[in-house]
This record gives sequence, C-alpha cells and structure tokens, in this order.
Amino acid sequence: MRPGGPRVAGLGGGHGLAVTLTAARRYASEITAVVSVADDGGSSGRLRHDLGIPAPGDVRRCLVALAADPLGPWATAFGARFDRGELSGHALGNLVVAGLADTAGGFMGAIEEAGRLLEAQGRVLPATVDGVVLTATVGDRRLTGQKAIEESGGPVDRVAVEPAGAPPPPEVLAALAEADQVVLGPGSLFTSVLAVAAVPAIRSALAARDGGVVFVCNLRPSKETVGFDVAAHVEALVRHGVNPDVVLADPATMEVGRVPAPRVVTAELAQPNQWSHDPDLLAAALAALAR
Repeated sequence: MRPGGPRVAGLGGGHGLAVTLTAARRYASEITAVVSVADDGGSSGRLRHDLGIPAPGDVRRCLVALAADPLGPWATAFGARFDRGELSGHALGNLVVAGLADTAGGFMGAIEEAGRLLEAQGRVLPATVDGVVLTATVGDRRLTGQKAIEESGGPVDRVAVEPAGAPPPPEVLAALAEADQVVLGPGSLFTSVLAVAAVPAIRSALAARDGGVVFVCNLRPSKETVGFDVAAHVEALVRHGVNPDVVLADPATMEVGRVPAPRVVTAELAQPNQWSHDPDLLAAALAALAR
C-alpha cells in the first residue's frame, strides 16, 4: 500500500478481481473489493444450498489477495481444497467464512472476521447483502444460475440479478462514491463483472460518478464471449447501462476494434504465457490512469 496514493475500488469476482487487488496494493492507499456472491457451482454452490448463505468463494479469493502475507500459512490454508471424504472439493477458507457467518453476526461479520485473521490490507464487501441468482438471455433461451450461464456457450445477450431490488451494503455505495478510481474486471464478463455491475443500485452509483471508472478487458475471449474483441466487451457493458470512462486493453492478446468509450488505453499487460494479467504491468497502467 502507498500512503498518499489513490483510493481504489475493484468490482468483479474470482481470479480476475484478485489480480486487480494484487496490482492495486502496489499504488493505492486504500482498497475496497466489491465481490459477486452469485456463484452457484462447486464449493460455493454447495454451501449456498446447505447453509443458505451467499456464495463465499469469490470473497475468499479476494481476502487472500489482500492478506498481509498472501503466501503465508493462513492465506495458503484458505485456498487449500480437501480432496477426499465429505469435504472433498471444499476450500478451507469457504468453510471458515461459512462457520463465521453463524458466530460473527452474519455474512458481513464473517468477512470482517476472516479479514482480521488474514490481516487484510483493505476491505472486502459482498455486492449484495443476501445471495442473488444470476439470470441470462442467451438467444431464445432464458437461463438461471451462474453455472448454467458459464456452460451455455453463449452468445449471452443480457444478464440480471434476482431479486432485482437486492440491495448492496451501504458501505459499497459509499466506497463507489468516495473512490478516486473504480476498476471493473478483468474476469468473466457476464458472470463476474456484470454479476456485480448489473446490480441496479451499483449501476446507479457508477453512473453518478464524475469519471475514474476503468474497465480492464480480458486478455482472451472466454466461453461466454467467443468471438468478442475489446469493443464487443465494452458494447456489452454499455448495453447493461455501464459506461466506463477508460478502457484498458492489451492489443497483443485481443483485437481492439471500434470501442464505444471516451478513452482507450493500450499497454502490455500480460504475463509471458499471455493467459493472465501481470500484476506489476497492470499496476503501472492503472497507477498512470489514477494520476
């Protein structure tokens, strides 16, 4: 963390937002992660079904990314998965958050306690107070659930969360209003980025800002975005009422196209394997945009 640096809020879910948080630690003075809780697959899906809590998996990844020592024993244990018995497939961190939800005053309290355990260098907040269901229109089909949308093969026309009026915690709206920079992505466009940005109150909070919203485009299309260039990613955001001020992309990994955004910045962002963003390169590009 950098004293005197910008206040940064990151929106999304899973691995992509964790990379943004890792990058933000290099230049930000304050970090808030706003994380999707719509996942209904794997360990998160089982815990949602069995315990009635919002999905903890993406929250856990972000807590680990912000841990005082992301490679330390607690952070490593949070990401470790059981591979046998009734706990097979569960990440320990998911179980810790689920257990704390019973003893720490609910899901928000659980995240706060887990953050203290990891000495998180920032806040992690769920996009909605309660768990939500992600729905999508895919051609002439209506799909329900993040897992079904991910496996649909696209093209996804529109996503929404149900219930439509699901409120975010008040801290989320305050963070979006006060941040010097809001970073969307990278990550699965429809089931991570828009799973957060399409929450009506969050979409309104983004629209109310006077600049500083940056969309970090994926390096490659996913199963949800087969055939997309950078412009098609941004068009999908705009179709959902999300209008970034700046689009950040790596032209070496994805064609840019005619992007409907006020400003497009291209830079080398990929690790040598070109499959994931390099936190140092991403940090340099985002820090330059925050000046």
